[in-house]
Amino acid sequence: MSEPQGGVLVFDLDDTLYLESDFAKSGFEAASAWLEREMGVANFADHCLAIFATGRRSRVFDEALAAAGVTYDQTLVAKLVDIYRQHHPRITLAADALEYLCNPVRKERVALITDGYASTQMAKVKALGLEEILDHIIYTDSWGREFWKPHPRAFEAIQAWSGAAPAELVYVADNPAKDFIAPRSSGLVDDPDCPDRPYPHGISRAT
Repeated sequence: MSEPQGGVLVFDLDDTLYLESDFAKSGFEAASAWLEREMGVANFADHCLAIFATGRRSRVFDEALAAAGVTYDQTLVAKLVDIYRQHHPRITLAADALEYLCNPVRKERVALITDGYASTQMAKVKALGLEEILDHIIYTDSWGREFWKPHPRAFEAIQAWSGAAPAELVYVADNPAKDFIAPRSSGLVDDPDCPDRPYPHGISRAT
């Protein structure tokens, strides 16, 4: 990439640079393909997606198996969860994220902080081609789940890596319940009226 200039933008991943619902659909389809191949159960992904659409994010496979009329135990559920987490996702960058990140005149350095199981998040990053675009990537799970946001360690690591003052860092994410606690306490720019922001702050792909 070009020689670092300007400030540093720090991005969240899920529902910021791409739609997490796309990953869920991809994962449900991977689990469904395995279930049909191994047990002859068809259209399992449809049940998962219907439950996901209600806002449920836990016990989706349990409920979907019951809806599909499948007798199951936690060993089967664990297998489906593992397939979901480890599959190679079919996801793409949001159009505006792609336009900004691949802009040849962009001057800012860009970094990523992402929570979630490290292997799953790494697969997402690879599928989106972000390894070739971003300057720095932090998977908080590599330190342990206790360091997921809102723990400040990732933001401290970004400051150490970039050498930038807190006021030169801008954080872009979607979840006000956890994403902005640590950066605000660290002094990162989070003013929605900041005239110098090069990218919309606090966007949400979920709405």
